[in-house]
Amino acid sequence: MLYDNVLASIGNTPLVHITDISGLEHINLFAKLEFYNPTGSIKDRAAQYVINKMLNIGTINRETVIIESSSGNFGIALSAICKMNGMKFICVIDPNISPINEFLISSFGAKIDKVQEADQNGGYLLTRINKVNELLGNLPGSYWVNQYANVYNAEAYYQTIGNEICNDMEHIDFIFLGVGSGGTITGVSKKIKERYPKAKVIAVDAHGSVIFGNSPQKRLIPGIGSSMVPEILKQALIDDVVWVDELMTVQSCHQLLGDHLIFAGGSSGSVFAAVHKYFKGKTFATKPNVVVVFPDKGDRYASTVYNAEWYERELYFK
Repeated sequence: MLYDNVLASIGNTPLVHITDISGLEHINLFAKLEFYNPTGSIKDRAAQYVINKMLNIGTINRETVIIESSSGNFGIALSAICKMNGMKFICVIDPNISPINEFLISSFGAKIDKVQEADQNGGYLLTRINKVNELLGNLPGSYWVNQYANVYNAEAYYQTIGNEICNDMEHIDFIFLGVGSGGTITGVSKKIKERYPKAKVIAVDAHGSVIFGNSPQKRLIPGIGSSMVPEILKQALIDDVVWVDELMTVQSCHQLLGDHLIFAGGSSGSVFAAVHKYFKGKTFATKPNVVVVFPDKGDRYASTVYNAEWYERELYFK
């Protein structure tokens, strides 16, 4: 298929039936591989949709300075979309960002502002947001996308990946989605419930994240979990929550790669681990159809999740 530019190929990612999974023989598992998007993650969908929507309705114009707080993937996607539109973009990041993510954001033309101080919950999100507000006050004509509260963030996933999954599946019993900024699960859960009202939406969160009321603690793997409860999540339709620790995330990433040839990122490993945890010991008269969304690729975690020295030091021998 011929595209006018690389970003025109966003969406229509593969949905793959994963078979021969040890311990999950009693379910049918289907994975939506979002790392096939052009900048490598599901966030391409929201970045393109939100920027185009706000340009079309006049909330911003091409002279607006776009600002966002990002742990990596949304920053990369926004950098590319803003570059394509000839717009300036400032990305507020923190020390947990992977070197490749920081390189890509910068290479796509964004200006980087890196905070160094952790917030009261042990993460950096609240510190990043404070920096965003500081920049907004100092830069007339700037605009904060705010993926944590922007309704168009959820609308992007409702209109795109939500539709794609429903169109590819004749029936869905469960869908597992990692939660960070909250946009994906809010949009997708609405679409899934419209099409398959009896489907159960399972949120996947990290230990140490405060999203669903747990106590805060330091987290090392970006992309899942949060130091605050995203406002947008109030609209999500969630049936259950599974918490996954970071050691389980690492082990599941390696299982996906070694057993199923899927080189997936940290949040994908968390979702895969959550499926194992949720269905362990359960029995069914017929195999349920279970969908998982794998948001990004493993290359962005080469220095952490796929680095034996790092995970042995940080996770195995704490």
